[in-house]
Amino acid sequence: MSSSTALNAPSDTQTPPLAWLLLGLLALVWGSSFILIKKSLLAYSVTEVAAGRVFMAFLFFMPVLLRTWRSIPRPLLGYFFVSGLLGYLIPAFLFSKAGSQISSALAGTLNALSPMFTMIIGVLFFAQRSSRAQIAGLLIALSGALMLVFTRSGLSVSMVNRYALLAVLATVCYGVNINLVSRHYKGLSPVVSTAWIFAGVGPLAFGILLFTDFFPKIASPAYLLPSSFLLVLGVVASGLMSVLFNRVIQLSSAVFAASVTYFMPIVALSWGLFDQEHIGVQQWAGTAVILVGVYLINRKKRGPSRL
Repeated sequence: MSSSTALNAPSDTQTPPLAWLLLGLLALVWGSSFILIKKSLLAYSVTEVAAGRVFMAFLFFMPVLLRTWRSIPRPLLGYFFVSGLLGYLIPAFLFSKAGSQISSALAGTLNALSPMFTMIIGVLFFAQRSSRAQIAGLLIALSGALMLVFTRSGLSVSMVNRYALLAVLATVCYGVNINLVSRHYKGLSPVVSTAWIFAGVGPLAFGILLFTDFFPKIASPAYLLPSSFLLVLGVVASGLMSVLFNRVIQLSSAVFAASVTYFMPIVALSWGLFDQEHIGVQQWAGTAVILVGVYLINRKKRGPSRL
């Protein structure tokens, strides 16, 4: 992607049906990740859930790493490591910690801020352009986020939900990583680029797990159900779906791929209701406001006017 390319796909380019199909599958799996985190935390610690899912994804990609280690462009190794940190390891810790204190539905809703930060970071650091509609969408999405981060009693700093802010910080990391993937990895196979993103952080996650009870738990039949949840988080959500996500970026654009978070709150809220989580009027309203903002951020450009 050139420095003058906007975050949105060109207005005369139609998004292929395959991109929409993959986007729906991503929304279903990633929207379910928050309830899987919640259920995994019943048996595993925050550190074990976060590092464990990254390590499992690393093992999933090991055959690809062994097959491609001679051909991977060495200048990209640093970018791969940064993507692994910002796109996977750090957000895994942030969402696991947040999930230990807030509902899975709220965590899934806040994840919808990813397109907003994708746009902000793209404009500030990747020489991307934005339309007036996108700026309006950014402000609307931000107001919706404030409705969720602050409690009902007012906008006092003392009433900030600190754990909700951790989820917001994770979406900032996602925004940086999406721009990195869009800028640097377009010429690579999605399988290869995703595998090498985990190449650096996978061993790091393994080192962290050595100081926990993760391996005795994962080997114990008594932890079969939570271990299954964690396996799905690592292999399917962090592993396989990451390949599909990078493929969506290649088929369309960074912001279109980030719009998977437009649909994920629907899945996350559905799981929250199924699990009998309390979802108040404030959360429904905040979710609706965020999704309106995300819609505007992802609108196709309609004219030459740019900010």
